[in-house]
Amino acid sequence: MRNIRNFVIIAHIDHGKSTLADRFLEATGTVEMRKMRPQYLDRLDLERERGITIKMAPVRMVWHPRQIAKSKEQNDKPLALGHLPDSEYILNLIDTPGHSDFSYEVSRALQAVEGAILLVDAVKGIQAQTLSNLRAARKAGLTIIGAVNKIDLFQNEQGDKLHPQVQGHVRALAELLEVSKEEIFLVSGKTGEGVKELLRAVVQEVPPPLPHNNNDNDKSESHRHGHSSALIFDSLYDDHKGVLAFIRVFRGTFTSGSEVYFLAGKTKCKPKEIGSLIPEFNPLQELGNGEIGYLATGLKEPDLIKIGDTIVSYRTPGAKHQAQAVPLPGYREPAPVVVISFYPDKHTEFDDLKRSFAKLHLNDAALHIEPEANEALGRGLKVGFLGQLHFEITASRLQSEFGLEFITSFPSVAYRVQEGGREYIITQAKDLPANPSAVFQPMIRLEILTPSSYLSHIMNLKNTFELDVHEVETLGESVLLTGTMPLAELLRDFDDQLKSLSAGYASFSYELAGDEKAEVEKMEILVAEEVVPALTRVVAKKDVEREARIAVERLKKFLPAQQFAQALQARVGGRIIARETIAAMRKDVTGYLYGGDRSRKMKLWKKQKRGKEKLKGMAKVSVPVEVFREILKK
Repeated sequence: MRNIRNFVIIAHIDHGKSTLADRFLEATGTVEMRKMRPQYLDRLDLERERGITIKMAPVRMVWHPRQIAKSKEQNDKPLALGHLPDSEYILNLIDTPGHSDFSYEVSRALQAVEGAILLVDAVKGIQAQTLSNLRAARKAGLTIIGAVNKIDLFQNEQGDKLHPQVQGHVRALAELLEVSKEEIFLVSGKTGEGVKELLRAVVQEVPPPLPHNNNDNDKSESHRHGHSSALIFDSLYDDHKGVLAFIRVFRGTFTSGSEVYFLAGKTKCKPKEIGSLIPEFNPLQELGNGEIGYLATGLKEPDLIKIGDTIVSYRTPGAKHQAQAVPLPGYREPAPVVVISFYPDKHTEFDDLKRSFAKLHLNDAALHIEPEANEALGRGLKVGFLGQLHFEITASRLQSEFGLEFITSFPSVAYRVQEGGREYIITQAKDLPANPSAVFQPMIRLEILTPSSYLSHIMNLKNTFELDVHEVETLGESVLLTGTMPLAELLRDFDDQLKSLSAGYASFSYELAGDEKAEVEKMEILVAEEVVPALTRVVAKKDVEREARIAVERLKKFLPAQQFAQALQARVGGRIIARETIAAMRKDVTGYLYGGDRSRKMKLWKKQKRGKEKLKGMAKVSVPVEVFREILKK
């Protein structure tokens, strides 16, 4: 076990984590050169299309230091081995996403390892998510190794002298980690420069897993009864093997064919297969303490397995021992940030949508799914996401992996409402009462990191969004703004506005920070004097008139004309604040007449008018699904 090293690569989005992981696979000989491809650990086609990591990816590498040392003979700076023993090391790497929407993926990976490589782009330097990931790694108690990537972009023809920009990023990262500049590694995920030195640092600095079985201070029931325990940090579904649980063993040994029990899921099974990922599935006879691998449960019901659950096995299985087992600590339930409803469309059935979401939830624990019903769109699912990108990725996966067609509602957040002495939570705008005592909206703590030259532009965001800046701190050549903002403001293209004002250089990260009283109103859309609940929205008071005009104008553009005039109205608090009218379809009822007195035509026109008035009183307008599809588009 002393030759096992478990570590992650953490960084801001697009700082080269997956490319560096490719070089690790090459350096350790885990993947043959002829089979190598860019972003090897990114399994999803969507990850390759977008060039970003969406899902964490574990892989087991075997490293032989002496072989690498011999292969460095041509280098002017040979790899000094020091006290590194001449043996093989098992390196369990987890490549993690970089976008703030997938921070829950990172948090789960951090609980399964002892060390982390904090990677910084040599061009962009420290970014907002760099700071967020660093805090999470420190909170998890990990050993952190700093590295600056993409140094191949600054190759200097005048010897080994570093480019001033790279020197600045090295100095900033060293100050952030509170280490010397010499302890920051310079690497290139593209050329492989510095990669083997970084691997050596992982072996020497990251501690091996703790020998929990020999820990005399462990007085838990699990220890006394000889339980083996492991943490599920990810999972996926396989048609042949059922649910595959990715696990980190924290105590004891799991052997193939031995019965295991899931504490939270209250399910037991005899695994069909146990093994490691290299990165393909590699069956083994057992997984011991400190190892990372997978367990093929054979279970076909995705709901039985929960990410973050503890798996235990027993020397003497039984209900008594199951009750005495203690779950492993360190996991928290993800809190949904954005709520969006999904409804089947065209050839897709509701049951297909439900099954597909169940399989996605197995691989993405951050999804929060509840049944939903809509008078216009039928049965659907209300789904909570960690952000706008999380929603976009999930929607794309539903289309590409399951071939589904669907309609989504307007994004919304959860509001806490006080009314008549009671308090409750709403996630749908139509449920907001007309005159609540108070409405509280979720707030976020926001960090914006920007070059100092764009500070004045960024401060202009306060005029557009409800952004309250509390602190401005200088970090090298950049400025860190810390403040608070309503969560709902993120849905108003905050990211696009920030990138536009900073020419793409600014970045931000956020976390939930309680709730505050909100100045919002319920905006209802009426068609022919009938409310359409599916189009009801909660809007900030300051934006309600603008949003009302936009809503009725879009509806007029897409709603088909009828035999009678249709009034399109936006109503707030019982008063109409915006209106458009779709004129009635007209038929020339006098076209067959020729000559004669005009009174004959007048008689026919009046008869037509009476008919339209009668039809208007009897008819009820239903908004077609195609119109919903167009209106709900961003």
